[in-house]
Amino acid sequence: MSDLSMLINGLHVTAEQGATFERRNPLDGSVATRAPAASAADAVMAADAAAAAFKTWSQTGPGERRALLLKAADALEAKTPQFIEAVGAETGGTGMWAGFNVHLAAGMLREAASLTTQISGEVIPSDVPGSLAMGVRQPAGVVLGIAPWNAPIILGVRAIATPLACGNTVIFKGSENCPRTHQLIAEAFADAGFPPGVVNYITNAPADAGAVVEAIVAHPAVRRVNFTGSTRVGKIIAMTCAKYLKPVVLELGGKAPMVILDDAVIEDAVNGAAFGCFANSGQICMSTERIIVDQTIADAFTQKFAAKAAALPVGDPRKPDPVVLGSVIGMNTVEHCNALIDDALAKGAKLLCGGKATNTLMAATVLDHVTPAMRVYHEETFGPVKAVVRVRGVEEAVACANDNEYGLSAAVFGSDMARAFNVARRIDSGICHVNGPTVHDEAQMPFGGVKGSGMGRFGGKAGVAEFTELRWITLQTTPRHYPF
Repeated sequence: MSDLSMLINGLHVTAEQGATFERRNPLDGSVATRAPAASAADAVMAADAAAAAFKTWSQTGPGERRALLLKAADALEAKTPQFIEAVGAETGGTGMWAGFNVHLAAGMLREAASLTTQISGEVIPSDVPGSLAMGVRQPAGVVLGIAPWNAPIILGVRAIATPLACGNTVIFKGSENCPRTHQLIAEAFADAGFPPGVVNYITNAPADAGAVVEAIVAHPAVRRVNFTGSTRVGKIIAMTCAKYLKPVVLELGGKAPMVILDDAVIEDAVNGAAFGCFANSGQICMSTERIIVDQTIADAFTQKFAAKAAALPVGDPRKPDPVVLGSVIGMNTVEHCNALIDDALAKGAKLLCGGKATNTLMAATVLDHVTPAMRVYHEETFGPVKAVVRVRGVEEAVACANDNEYGLSAAVFGSDMARAFNVARRIDSGICHVNGPTVHDEAQMPFGGVKGSGMGRFGGKAGVAEFTELRWITLQTTPRHYPF
């Protein structure tokens, strides 16, 4: 068990009156970490520290910001063994998943470092003689980043890396499900030598989340908010931000479709589906949730896919034997997925492998012949329970892919590239991969969704646009004529 602290203005601090909360391991219920339970007053203290640090950090040159971000990437990678231990203890994620998180998150920091000299504006032709008109991007102010537990290192770093590169200071609110994992990120920034107050880290008990977030959003110095998590909570965050007129980037839930056309290479589709469905036990916003396969190849695909899924090893990630599926986050996930399985089977679905679970070690589960009458067709499982929907032709496939409130990631498999690309263009999603899995992230790409999956984009130049203020500034270089 780890006793944690928060990081405010460069100091390791406890919460007001020493309040704490516990995070327990999802498999055996043992206490994994005890973390500070911040109050609204603690949250304001963090915002005050970030506001004070912004005055200097916003004027820091791009070379210095770049150097510190590169040091943070190295410091993050150096903590890989600690991340693997923390992820296994707090969320039940596998060592392979934690290691992948660290690798990609370090890449995100290096990409953010490269952006420091790419925050550019433009000269815009003016109708006023002698007027030099410019669109100038400047740091926005203090940024609140709220990250989830499921890809904790990737999404924790993403919440703050580009804002820092743009000259903003940040408040990083860790997830209640993985406070130690997220604290390791804050420690990496401290190890890199970021000035006090530039990166602040707070934790809160689950019951206090609303009050803590609102206290930060309401602070006058806070100018941007970003949140990754469920659509339900995202709507609450959006309403809070609207109350205070604060721009927000939201990356929310998903029900990613993978369309397998009749000319797809079945082996490629099976491998892409297995990775997209079962990486981190299906607990990824981009996880493949619906496999939409043309009926002419459905039997051949499902036979091979079910065999591959059934062979994926399941086990306690804290033990030495390597596993693909570790523990899911808690029994709520188990109960939700069990209910979806019962509903689907009662309405005519066929269980190809896996099945209901009695604890958080859930086997890869595949349901065939899923129809719109079943809950699993519409609802996000956020677990290793996957639906196969059989369709006739491209039009039915596209209609099925779009028959959902979400729109984050998608995939299309087919041998005719032009045909597959045109199918991809018709799917309502922020991201779509042709002959690649739905689970794919690169730091420089514009990442985000449409519909119920959120708004705004993380990554690359799109992220710079989200976390800077675009100002119109003119310089009158000659005498100007006025009408009076």
